[in-house]
Amino acid sequence: MASSPAVKLWVTCLVAGGAMALAACHNFPLRVTTKPAPSRVRPETVTVKDPEGEQRAARLQLRLLEDEARLEDMQTKLDEARQEVVRAMAKLQTLATRAEAASAMAEAKIALDSLSAAAGPQPPPEVPQAAQLLAMSSAEFDKQNYGGALYLANQAKSFVGMGKGLLASRGQGALRPGEVTFALPLKLRTVASSNLRDGPGTGFKVVLTLDGGTAIVAFSYADVWVHVTDDEGHSGWILYTLVGRRQDAK
Repeated sequence: MASSPAVKLWVTCLVAGGAMALAACHNFPLRVTTKPAPSRVRPETVTVKDPEGEQRAARLQLRLLEDEARLEDMQTKLDEARQEVVRAMAKLQTLATRAEAASAMAEAKIALDSLSAAAGPQPPPEVPQAAQLLAMSSAEFDKQNYGGALYLANQAKSFVGMGKGLLASRGQGALRPGEVTFALPLKLRTVASSNLRDGPGTGFKVVLTLDGGTAIVAFSYADVWVHVTDDEGHSGWILYTLVGRRQDAK
């Protein structure tokens, strides 16, 4: 007897239901096939050392610190000059004598010659500045402006004193090969714990370790190393990446 479509459907459902019941009774595991997630490839960062580039970056950063300090120093000197003009106007009746001006000029000349001899072939920037002030003092003296000559001679002596302080901080008269002095001392601080060495390089002996935030003054640099002193008089070289501007450096 031929099977009707209804009978075929009934048989198919019966077979499927039996198979499901059999799987449930015997706890057959259900296998689920999942497609593995695509692997993520992380780009590898490769640091290429460029000594020349690092030195250029060091020089640029140090020159920026120097320029900032020079701007602040110029503003300070401008304020001092204004105060000096006010004081001069109040003392118009008090004139320096010829002997006083001549004595101050002679003292400035002797001090300048001594500094020039101690500095060697690479003098600090205070030497030409003091020489210029001394020349201006001589010109005012020839005009019989003895008060102006005395003032300029004293300014020259002040610059000579700053130059001597720079040489004393180095502990030597002449600069090291490749060492470049700043236009003026830079008020800096350490940005992290830093080794202070007795020369510009990791091969030099460690003088002491400075804590982060220590106030220092920088006078010169050689490649990526900066020559500094701290408030206690310790002098040495520190890597330029470990120094920064003081917020209160004025």
